[in-house]
Amino acid sequence: MSWLEDSKIPVGKWIAKGFDWLIDTFGVFFDAIDEILSNGIDGFLWLLQAPPALVIVTLFAVLTFYLQRSWGRVAVVVACFLYVLNQGYWEETTESLTLIFFAVIFCMGVGVPIGIYAAHRPKFFKAILPVLDMMQTIPTFVYLIPMIVLFGIGMVPGLVATFIFVLPAPIRLTQLGISQVPRSLTEAAEAFGATRFQTLYKIELPSAFPQIMTGLNQTIMLSLSMVVIAALVGADGLGVPVVRALNTVNASLGFESGLVIVAVAIALDRMLRVER
Repeated sequence: MSWLEDSKIPVGKWIAKGFDWLIDTFGVFFDAIDEILSNGIDGFLWLLQAPPALVIVTLFAVLTFYLQRSWGRVAVVVACFLYVLNQGYWEETTESLTLIFFAVIFCMGVGVPIGIYAAHRPKFFKAILPVLDMMQTIPTFVYLIPMIVLFGIGMVPGLVATFIFVLPAPIRLTQLGISQVPRSLTEAAEAFGATRFQTLYKIELPSAFPQIMTGLNQTIMLSLSMVVIAALVGADGLGVPVVRALNTVNASLGFESGLVIVAVAIALDRMLRVER
């Protein structure tokens, strides 16, 4: 088998040359993206950290009741965030929520339109399906290396890596929801003279809304799962104490911060979950 190893395909060298070309050609562009995202992250983080923590928790409770109309879910959300405050992880939580917020904005803003287009173009969906599989199959640590090369250390590379890893979820679920809309409904809309946009806005999106919201929920959960990974490239948040506990073999700190992440996940899930 030595002859096969001697004729190794230089994939790594090709990729390295590709990134060198990107930096040389679009370095200014990546710097601009880094500056814009950094300013946006700092601004949103200020909105979460400037008011007293209990004020933000109250706003989360109000939002939960507005979305869910359930006092039980409001109680769960409030209890989870009070537990976070009790453990002294509010600052880290706001940092992770900031990363999740921007990841959701980007992933849903890009993923939902692509999912809608893919539902209407089955050949396009088949073409991008291997790419979506690859995006979620490649180990997340691999994404960090090029992100450091392009954006340096900080929240931005963690955010971009999260975006790449999470994006397939809203695409897949939006495509699934739109493609499962009963054909009789769209045919009836066409028979009454509805345009494609009217059919999409009044028939397909309402019918696919539960699937799209499931995509939102999955986007949030997957983004939260990336906070530990993002901490490895200098992103602040709940991943920092987990990484610190791993480096120092501190089991108590690891479980403490891990349970805080679980509490945040439960709160976000109860806040935004849509029952079918």
